[in-house]
Amino acid sequence: MEIQPGTELPVIKRNLAGEETWRYTGKVLTVQPNAITLEAYFNRADLPFHGLILGQGDRFVETFYTDRCYKICEMHAREDNHIKGWYCNVCEPAKLEADSLSYIDLALDLLVYPDGAQLVLDEDEFAALSLAASQRDQALAALEALQRHFADVLFNGRAAAAQEQG
Repeated sequence: MEIQPGTELPVIKRNLAGEETWRYTGKVLTVQPNAITLEAYFNRADLPFHGLILGQGDRFVETFYTDRCYKICEMHAREDNHIKGWYCNVCEPAKLEADSLSYIDLALDLLVYPDGAQLVLDEDEFAALSLAASQRDQALAALEALQRHFADVLFNGRAAAAQEQG
């Protein structure tokens, strides 16, 4: 069965041992050869999180990659759909199957605010994982790639808007 836009798909977060640690359902928005983008809604009570409030019903647009060691979640406010920021998980490449999407979380996360400020999270948990040196290096390279991506995208976007206004 080929997954199509509009399909409801369970998303399974796993720890390094492959054990399920979280599960939720997302609706498929797009499918590409190396990525799938889903829409899901925050299903917990409002939660303060590093200067943001993750609100019950906030819309999350999540892109999972099958060839990259991260996923990117764009967080939208439930009230007016403005972008609250981006939450990125460093993880093993996603595994897309006929009836689910799963990924192995490597603990290291990046929170990006709308103004471009970045906060690396859970470095202590990442340091405590029993990873092979190559896997640790790959995870750190993924974090660096995310940091560069957001610095380039957000900086270039602001620079382009300033040029249009100038």
